[in-house]
Amino acid sequence: MQKTAEDYTKNIPHLPGVYLMRDTAANIIYVGKAKDLKNRITSYFHSDTNSKSSSIITAMKTINYILCSSEREALILERDLIKKIQPHFNAMWKDDKSYPFIKLTVNEDFPRLIMSRKMLNDGALYFGPYPQVTYIKKLIFWLNKIFKIRPCKLSFSQKEQPDSAKVKSCLYYHTHLCYGPCMGHITSADYKNNLKALELFLKGKFRSLESVWEKQMKHASAKQQYEKAKELRDRLFAIRSMAERVSVSRIELEELNQYILKTDALLELKEKLRLKQLPNVMECFDISNTSGTNPVGSMVQFVNGKPNKSGYKRFKIQTVNQINDFAMIKEVVFRRYSSIIRKNEKFPDLIIIDGGKGQLAYAEQALNEIGIYIPLISLAKQEEEIFIMGKSASVKLPANSQALRVLQAIRDEAHRFAITYHKLLRSKEFIKS
Repeated sequence: MQKTAEDYTKNIPHLPGVYLMRDTAANIIYVGKAKDLKNRITSYFHSDTNSKSSSIITAMKTINYILCSSEREALILERDLIKKIQPHFNAMWKDDKSYPFIKLTVNEDFPRLIMSRKMLNDGALYFGPYPQVTYIKKLIFWLNKIFKIRPCKLSFSQKEQPDSAKVKSCLYYHTHLCYGPCMGHITSADYKNNLKALELFLKGKFRSLESVWEKQMKHASAKQQYEKAKELRDRLFAIRSMAERVSVSRIELEELNQYILKTDALLELKEKLRLKQLPNVMECFDISNTSGTNPVGSMVQFVNGKPNKSGYKRFKIQTVNQINDFAMIKEVVFRRYSSIIRKNEKFPDLIIIDGGKGQLAYAEQALNEIGIYIPLISLAKQEEEIFIMGKSASVKLPANSQALRVLQAIRDEAHRFAITYHKLLRSKEFIKS
């Protein structure tokens, strides 16, 4: 029976990522990225019969996808995969275009600021690469005006000036947008000295400027000076995109399977645990103490099946005075999600407790006292049983299950993080004594 659009898209989430379309021989014929995977892939099935999308659907047999933390991350991964695999239907990307750099030609007597697709060994300074081409072009235009950098393509030096007849009517000079180095109105040393602030700017020293522009933009908007507000908004977008400098990860083809396996593992977890949505953000808790001394709790966070170390948390146990792992789990779970409510942050898609039914029950008590519901499970080490909140029977996944491996990875990471913190506190106590 021929698959329908629903068959292909029913388990695809409304999340950013990269999708890979394969033919009957499992060859990747198209790689794409999307802010919303489900909406983007669904759109292929509603395209015009003469369109490129229709041709892809006709040749396609299966779809894989890789979840990403943002559309920007998806864009980077998509480009890398396209260059590596060269899929048949990605002809538009086969020119091997790369992210642009901002190039300051300090190797010239009178440097220029231009956009370059390649970093050459030519003595110039390169900044980047940057993903937001449109805003970088606008930024270069604006920087040329502010720092009075010559925007012309004339080739000359301090010793060899161009014919004065060709430059005396230069609009940039007469409108005070350029110092007029082509007419000998500024020395090379003074011209370059004026560009020191620009170098600092391009190296990322622009936070104070960002704050000033933001205030000016809000003021202009309040005064209904919308053109000025739009210009300031574009400047902010430009420097913020500079802050998000691209670090292209060169993914090997064998790594691609690992990305896909992680996504498949999340899908398996959703099905086996009967979750309403993919557990893209998972948080796991563990307790560490030795003979009741310096008890601590840890929480690690996985996003799209990978550790997100910026989301890790450590807890000194405050309310439990005896060895009681159950009560300690309750304390750290309560503190974590009470804090999320106070800070108005997002809850995870799944909470995992390192332990069995007892730890699970106390974690559930914490959620009930806070008055929230988040899917909650525990993973017991001995038999690798999964206990699910609200269900008496445990779930056991096959030893080769990718879903189980993801749960084991986050459980083991929580355990490692807890022990590391516990050892740190013990060593500090030893030094004091």
